Amino acid sequence: MGKVIAVCTSDRRGIQKKDVQSGYFSADWGIDGDAHAGHWLRQVSLLSADKIAAFNEKGAGVVPGAFGENLVVEGFDFRALPAGTLLRCGDVLLEMTQIGKECHSHCEIFKKMGDCIMPREGVFARVLEPGEIHVGDEMAIEPRRGVRPWQAAVITLSDKGARGERVDESGPAIARRLTESGYEVVEQLLLADEQGPLKAALIRLCDQRQLDLILTTGGTGFSPRDTTPEATLAVATRLAPGIAEAIRAQSMKYTHHAMLSRGASVIRGKTLIINLPGSPKACMESMDVFMDTIPHAMGLLRNEVQDCART
Repeated sequence: MGKVIAVCTSDRRGIQKKDVQSGYFSADWGIDGDAHAGHWLRQVSLLSADKIAAFNEKGAGVVPGAFGENLVVEGFDFRALPAGTLLRCGDVLLEMTQIGKECHSHCEIFKKMGDCIMPREGVFARVLEPGEIHVGDEMAIEPRRGVRPWQAAVITLSDKGARGERVDESGPAIARRLTESGYEVVEQLLLADEQGPLKAALIRLCDQRQLDLILTTGGTGFSPRDTTPEATLAVATRLAPGIAEAIRAQSMKYTHHAMLSRGASVIRGKTLIINLPGSPKACMESMDVFMDTIPHAMGLLRNEVQDCART
């Protein structure tokens, strides 16, 4: 159980928020009147009160809202909770969507202290059920009713697609199939064939959004610009080569060119990442190989099932 210490808002982004003592949290929006509200994944930001207190012991002298956070709550170490955690505060139900954030430019706090806790300690949530939250209200973790759908992202790698010279057909086809199979596709990205942006996207989706599955399409061939496997392997914490091997083995039944595919399959944290070929047809054939099997793998990564050996 935690207690709300501050409810903070601002009328524009990029400035510190002020404690307004209470706010109305609209479903799939955020706090009414707050600049960060909107139909996106970071509708509400939360920060643990003890993290602010510990930072102030170093001489920071910050007040609630200084980091741009909406809710300051004592009694929780938000950073230790997984994405997907449900938080109940009166009528309001929040679902944590992201852990930490990228810091694109150093704020005044960082310039003063040489550090800022929001990028690593702050968490973000979306509003599932609306209502008011006041300073002094209690907050609790609410058990999830039913099974949470698997969350996935789809990343297309294509220089021409990123320049708007080619319509991406593979990414939407993959997303449709995942959705039809009961997955929640939370992000679809179209990137140029470059390692840096792909590595950054994979790290963010795995570490901050903590997704179950990421499927990439394109960039797995022999062209000098085909570097999807290198970027994927660079962010891996463990390898899962059997999936990629199974895809190639099955694809050899359709074309001997399948032996030229360099696609990888890996694990980062609790996220499974699988590289798919670039064509929509090859993507569907590849997904035929693993769609029935990977729920067990993802359940193992989430500690939701026990591994089973054949007898």
